[in-house]
Amino acid sequence: MSSAAETLSREAHAVDCRGKRIGVLIVAYNAVTTLVPVLKRIPAAVLENLAEIAIFDDTSPDDTYLVAHGYKALHRADKLSVHRNASNLGYGGNQKTGFSYFMQRGFDVAILLHGDGQYAPEYLASLYAPIVRGEADAVLGSRMMSDHGGPLKGGMPFYKYVGNRILSTFENHALEMRLTEFHSGYRAYSLAALRDVRLDNLTDDFHFDTEIIIKLKHQRKRIVEVPIPTYYGDEICHVNGMRYAKDVVRAVARYRRTVAGARRYPEFAEYAPAYPLKSSEHSSHDYLLREVGEQARVLDLGCGDGLFARELTKHRNVVVGVDTVPRPAHLESMIEYFESDLDQGLGPIFPELERHGPFDVIVLGDLVEHLRSPHRLLSDCKRLLSAGGRVVISLPNVANLFIRLALLFGRFTYTERGILDDTHVRFYTLATAKALAANAGYAVDRVSATVIPVEFVLGLRPDHWACRALRMVMYGLTRVRRTLFGYQLVMSLHADTSARTR
Repeated sequence: MSSAAETLSREAHAVDCRGKRIGVLIVAYNAVTTLVPVLKRIPAAVLENLAEIAIFDDTSPDDTYLVAHGYKALHRADKLSVHRNASNLGYGGNQKTGFSYFMQRGFDVAILLHGDGQYAPEYLASLYAPIVRGEADAVLGSRMMSDHGGPLKGGMPFYKYVGNRILSTFENHALEMRLTEFHSGYRAYSLAALRDVRLDNLTDDFHFDTEIIIKLKHQRKRIVEVPIPTYYGDEICHVNGMRYAKDVVRAVARYRRTVAGARRYPEFAEYAPAYPLKSSEHSSHDYLLREVGEQARVLDLGCGDGLFARELTKHRNVVVGVDTVPRPAHLESMIEYFESDLDQGLGPIFPELERHGPFDVIVLGDLVEHLRSPHRLLSDCKRLLSAGGRVVISLPNVANLFIRLALLFGRFTYTERGILDDTHVRFYTLATAKALAANAGYAVDRVSATVIPVEFVLGLRPDHWACRALRMVMYGLTRVRRTLFGYQLVMSLHADTSARTR
């Protein structure tokens, strides 16, 4: 044992489990020659603090499973349990099975250890210690820290070192984190934290480790790093480096597009906003904010999770919200919220809304295209307006150039988001949108055309230079032909008392 390991082993005596049930998950595949040395290297002081070591053999074609059972019998290792998956679950799938195993048995901490000997069991205590002390929800072992000589001194191939650095730099930038390494497989988790994270929709492949970091970060769990030594021996690597790098980049991009509302990817589906905020210049929410102004009493119909209501309150507006969401995530942005089916108009909640009204502005943001009977809702709105009050509507422009081109080639394909959102039941051009307003007894004051939300398409931040440049181009084109290049139409309406509604 190295002097560093001896030091850590001595420290382990002082780092007890503090009453926590700690389990070690050893994922193993073709580890017949390495598994026993890994088990033997677990310090006795650490073993005393562990409740169980569970080996999950992922249907290895060699004798890994038999060797594990032989070790258990020979050494009378009561804390060791051996499991063999019925079929190969993959690196990520094996972890999901193991973590579920510990959660079902009421454990507090689970530590991931590989059966191939690449990570030093002597450092188990340093991984679980921050969790049992209540300082972290997840602890990642980092080989990139210089405490043990660094990765190259430990034998990490130079090309892997460079690739690790490039990927970690990309992930830190994209996820706004400051980790020295994302790709170590030596880590510990608080199982209370993992219970808050949906694991079943994550990948079964090697980039599972990246996806779980993304979810922990999204849910604001405390992630800390501890230094670990690097070791590369003659073990067989089952990871295709180029494919792995591609999968990592893809996972980050899919997460960012999901939380931005551009598309709902299944592995991050729970983070997709019901009604994403378009915060960029010349977007529908930008124009809606301009129309509402400041210090107004606002009725936000179809408010979703309250993201737009939150923006309205920043401009000292007072907001009442209505939607079908049981409890909006940003409920605090509204003085009152009502859950109601707006396709039925405002009838069931009209008395309550009258009590909070009249309203200076009623916002129907990205709503009327979802309604089978928008005329009924618009008619109800007129009765809630203050003198000089306005109704502001945003809706998709089905006459957009890209929709026209798709139709030219015989395509009218519904999507998760956008103009052809598969939840839209009506489609509007500028002419039909104006007709809707007129038939409901409104006169049109202004019409603005928004630009395509390029940040959703590219999966980049709205202030990224590429997004700004493309928005500038699209804005120029929209100014020339709003019906052709406009993505959405934003209309400001007032009740036309001289008109007779139908």
